[in-house]
Formats: sequence, C-alpha cells, structure tokens
Amino acid sequence: MIGELGVIRADMSASSSLALPHIAKLHAYTPGIQPTEAGWVKLNTNECPYPPSPRVAEALRRELADEGAALRLYPNPKSSGLRAAVAALHARDHAALTAANVCIGNGSDDILNLLIRAYVSNDAAAGFTLPSYSLYPVLVEIQNGRTNVIEFDRSLRLPVDRITASTARAFFLTSPNAPTGVAFANADLERVLASYRGLLVVDEAYAPFATENAIPLLARYPNLVVVRTLSKAHALAGIRVGYALARYDIIEVLDRVRDSYNVNRLSQVAAIAAVGDVAYYDGIIGRVKATRDAFITECRDHRGWFTYPSQSNFIFTEPKNARGESGPAVSLAAYQFLVANKILIRHFPSHALTAPFLRISVGTDAEMRVLSETLDAWLKVPAPAP
Repeated sequence: MIGELGVIRADMSASSSLALPHIAKLHAYTPGIQPTEAGWVKLNTNECPYPPSPRVAEALRRELADEGAALRLYPNPKSSGLRAAVAALHARDHAALTAANVCIGNGSDDILNLLIRAYVSNDAAAGFTLPSYSLYPVLVEIQNGRTNVIEFDRSLRLPVDRITASTARAFFLTSPNAPTGVAFANADLERVLASYRGLLVVDEAYAPFATENAIPLLARYPNLVVVRTLSKAHALAGIRVGYALARYDIIEVLDRVRDSYNVNRLSQVAAIAAVGDVAYYDGIIGRVKATRDAFITECRDHRGWFTYPSQSNFIFTEPKNARGESGPAVSLAAYQFLVANKILIRHFPSHALTAPFLRISVGTDAEMRVLSETLDAWLKVPAPAP
C-alpha cells in the first residue's frame, strides 16, 4: 500500500510539472480566514453584519418549489432579468442605463477576471495602484500578463498625472480604496478619464457606503467601466453575484469571453430580489455607516490612533501600544492579541504603507463593543521593551 501511494505521489508530481511555467510560479490569492467553529467575532472579510432582505429567502423558496424541479434546467445564460433589474437600480445615477450596459458575473471577481482576459496580455499591461485589491496581480499573473503599478504615498491622494501617463491597456482603481477605505472624488476621476487612453475600471465594491460614485460618469466617458458586487452592502457574499456597467461595445466584449452559464439560477433569483428592495438596504447601509463613524471617532479621539476617513464598510487604523508607539510590530502584536481572543481582523504586513495598520470590518454594535473592550485589554498589557 505504501508503495502504491508512493507511485501516486510521483505521478501527481509529474503531472503538476506539466503546468505552464507562469502558473507553476503563481502565488494564489489568500482570502481572509473563514472559521468553522462558533464563538468568533468575524471582522476580517468586509461582509455585511446584517441579513439580506427577507425578499431574498422568499424568492429562493419560490424557485425551490415542487422539490426544486427547476434546478434540472440551465439558468438564463445572460442573466437577462438581473441585467434589467440592475439597470433599473442605477437609473437614479444614470437615467439612460439599460440592460445592454450590464454584464453579470459570478461575483465581481468574475467580472475582473473577464476584463483581464479580454484586455490584458504581456503586450497590453494592466495598471493598478498599491496598496489595492490584492487579487488584481494574481489575475494578471494567471493571464501571463504584464503590470504597471503606481504606488500611493501616505496621503492617499489620487496620482492623476501618473495614471493618465500610464501606458496600461486597462487601469484598475478601487474606489473606495481597499484596504484604506479612502474614496476618490468624481472630479479627480474625470481628470483621469479626460486624458487616459486606456480602459479605466473603477472597482466600486464599497461605493454604496460612500458619498459619491462613478456611475453618472458613464454617460460622458466611453472608456469607463464600473464594477459592483452584491457581497458587501447587499449581504449576499454567499450567493456570488457582481456586475459591470459600461458602454454596450465593452459589455459585448465581456460576453464573448464569459462562461455561457456563469451565474446559477438561485443566485440570479436572489440577486433580483435583493436589488429590488432599495428601502431595506438603504436602512442597512445607514446602520453600517453610523457604526463605522462612531468607531472611527473612538479610534481617533479616545485612543489617539491615526485612522483614514473611511467611505467603506471597514476602518483602516494605525494602533498605538501602551507606550504610545506605532509601527508594524505594534500592529502585529494587536492583531495577534485579538486573534488569541477569537476576534478576526486583517493585517497586511507585506507593504510599508499598510504594515503599521489594521483593517477592521464594521460589525454590529455588539461586535464592535467586544472589539473595543478587547483592545482596551490589549492596551493594559505591558508593551515589550524596545
């Protein structure tokens, strides 16, 4: 038996060596920890702390009637009903938007993958800022493409001139930014769009929590793509639905490279129900923003921690220890203390700008109280001598 297992392992090793060279060197995207046991306060993956609209469960029950007989059929290949619902949702920001301006994906990550598949290669670079969503470089590496990276300084001001001068075929910009939560004004985005010759992809995963979004700019700039998700504000991370808004010709390109049935029946049904319940989600978003703003005030005023002005559903703060010190070692110590007390947040040690900070998803008021009490306990632990 041991010999047979040895042969199997040898065969597997030989098979993996057949992978393309750039895939063999690929470092996969690392998502936030997803605990499988109870008792954790989970503030690490920017999920909504509240349940989705009751209309979602109702719609799913209807779809699963008759012992789920509908599941034997393929889903609508273009998610046509959902495209129309998304266009209607955003009519208040862009009255001329129609279903022809919408592409639906298996989460916004699927949309990002389609954009890179269609527009990026070794001869046509993808641009993005750093720090930013860490999936971008992974998708580019999978495509065996080339990157054009523009680094932020601590001010987090949008480097308009550097982006407009970029030779990237497509430039990916998270607004509000991940992981800092800082949003970029439409006036600055317009300065980029007026001069940049490539495709500007504004990744608006967190825009429902912001004061402004880029959707109104679609009417004036043909090289703009806005990407959204239902995982954050709409509390449907487990459903996996995202979408792109753009001119018809860009949507048509994405449909060429999209899997024929990329969004399943249940996801389409749930998403249509969710985007139709605007009043419910306006209430949820308001609650998250109120909790977010209260915690930012606590970090700044009560603790004296530098904290970026967030327009997302998370906070990016620079902790200080009991001696008033900050830096990568301090943020790591705070992170480890929280994990030891079953509170999950995120720490990004691989970049000089992010290493001194912690990213904290906004939870319920009760969860944020537990976090605050645990941080108070951490501050009472004597800091190690320098």
